[in-house]
Amino acid sequence: QVQLVESGGGLVQAGGSLRLSCAASGRTFSNYAMGWFRQAPGKEREFVASISRSGARTSYADSVKGRFTIARDNAKNTVYLQMNTLRPEDTAVYYCAAKETILEVTTTTHYAYWGQGTQVTVSS
Repeated sequence: QVQLVESGGGLVQAGGSLRLSCAASGRTFSNYAMGWFRQAPGKEREFVASISRSGARTSYADSVKGRFTIARDNAKNTVYLQMNTLRPEDTAVYYCAAKETILEVTTTTHYAYWGQGTQVTVSS
């Protein structure tokens, strides 16, 4: 089992930046593809970004391409989400997730492990 703990959320003005972190423990971190998701009030949870086991591959939702960057440090068992040029519509609870895989792929679905979430609020 993998335990995931997010941090780095907060209140920021539109146009600003935040970096989210997700620390993993419990299993071999490099065996997992990692993802970030978000859920705004009254909306379904949506995919934001994913990164493969080694970090060689990344994928993004169209709404964040060019503004957000996902990265990982397997030596620190941590995945990051750098968020730039934030917009009010980015306001949500952000979750990291882990999916065990033997493949060097990104994925938008079938994550088995989830963190508790961190709130990001972007004011206009």
